[in-house]
Amino acid sequence: MNLNTTLDPVLLRSFVAVVETGSFTRAAESTHLTQSTVSQQVRKLESQIGCELLHRKGRYVTATLEGERVLSYARRILHLMVEAVSQTSLSVEQQKIRLGVPEDFATHAIMPTLADFSRRYPSIRLEVKSGMCSDIWREFQRNELDLALVKQRQNSQPGLASWPEPLCWIDSLEGNNLQRDPIPLVTFPIGGLYRSEMAHTFDSLGRSWRLAYVSTSLSGVCCAVEAGLGISLLPKRLVTANHRILGESEGLPPVADLELTLHAQPQLSAYDKMLADELIGACEGMFSA
Repeated sequence: MNLNTTLDPVLLRSFVAVVETGSFTRAAESTHLTQSTVSQQVRKLESQIGCELLHRKGRYVTATLEGERVLSYARRILHLMVEAVSQTSLSVEQQKIRLGVPEDFATHAIMPTLADFSRRYPSIRLEVKSGMCSDIWREFQRNELDLALVKQRQNSQPGLASWPEPLCWIDSLEGNNLQRDPIPLVTFPIGGLYRSEMAHTFDSLGRSWRLAYVSTSLSGVCCAVEAGLGISLLPKRLVTANHRILGESEGLPPVADLELTLHAQPQLSAYDKMLADELIGACEGMFSA
C-alpha cells in the first residue's frame, strides 16, 4: 500500500455497509447504489490498501482480519466526517443574530451601533428587520427574532431595558386640519399603536374622522403631515420645523407616553448579549440627549 494513498469516504461507506448487512445486495439497497457499483467500490478499496478485506465465500459476506482493522478506522472516519459537518452547521447557526427594530430606529438612531458591531465581529451574521412594532413583536413571540426593540404601552411587557416615548399631536405648520369635518388623519395601517389611540381619542370626543393617508413608512407619514394632508400622533422627537404641535388649547387631550423596550429571548449567545448591551447604550444616549 502506498502510504500517500487517500482513502475515499465513498469507498469506505460501501465497505462498512457490506460488513454490516452481510450482503452486497442488502448493502446496495442501504446505500442506494447498484450491487455491481458496491462490489466495484470494495474492490477498489482493497486495491488501494493492498489486501482482501472480505470473505466472499458462504452465505454471508464477512470481514477478514485485515478487514476488521479497516472497519474500525472506516467507522471512525465516517463518524468524524458527519460530526464535522454537523458541528460546523451548528457553529454557523449560533453566529447569527436576528434583530427587529421599529422603522424610525432603523435609520440614523442605531445604525452606527449596528455598523460598528458588524465591523468588529465580521464572523457574526447580523440580520436586521425593520417594520411595524406589531409585526416585530409577533415574530419575536414566534422565536424568529433573538432581540427586538418595540414600542408598547407602558409596563405592558417587561424587557431588558425601557425608555419613555412621549407622543404629541401634530399638523402641518400652516395647516388647520382639526377644524375640518370629518378630521383627516395621517396614520399607519391597522395594528399600529398610534392609529388605535387616534381613533379612540376622536371617538371619545364625538368627532368624526377619516383616513386621509395610510402608510407603513414613518417618513411617508411625516411628509404627509408636513404637506397638510391631515393630522397625526407621533413621537415628539420626530417633530420637524414644518410641523405644528397641537394640544389642550386646541381641544385635544394629552396622550400617555409609550415606551421603547428591548426584548430578548431567554437563551442568548455571548454575542447576543454584547449587542444587547450596545443597543442599550445607544438608546440611553439618544433618550438622554
